[in-house]
Amino acid sequence: MQQGTGASETEVTWEDQQNINKFGRLNNRLHELEDEIKVAKETIDNLEDASNELILTDEEVVRFQIGEVFAHVPKEEVETRIEEMKEVSSKNLEKLEEEKESVVGQMAELKKVLYGKFKDSINLEED
Repeated sequence: MQQGTGASETEVTWEDQQNINKFGRLNNRLHELEDEIKVAKETIDNLEDASNELILTDEEVVRFQIGEVFAHVPKEEVETRIEEMKEVSSKNLEKLEEEKESVVGQMAELKKVLYGKFKDSINLEED
């Protein structure tokens, strides 16, 4: 009769599997959010650069890209559009960062639950 093997085998319940799956989905979403945040920051930087270049120009009518074409638009209108685009991009970035914080919080809670049950038998850290 064997007493024990030394390694503790913890049974994985349906609820545990759901938590593991949820953690995986949250981890994927976290990576997507990080990529989206990076793109949003680059967009804001590009808009800021465009705004600064617009300040330096002497022309009253400048070329402004609308979709795939460039149109000649008055400088004041372009300044207004760029400011509006920066506001929208900033709000989007703020929303993405809030969602990222939420995802990180949910992942931390799941880590506590899963590590509490499985200890060293599960690895939730990225390499």
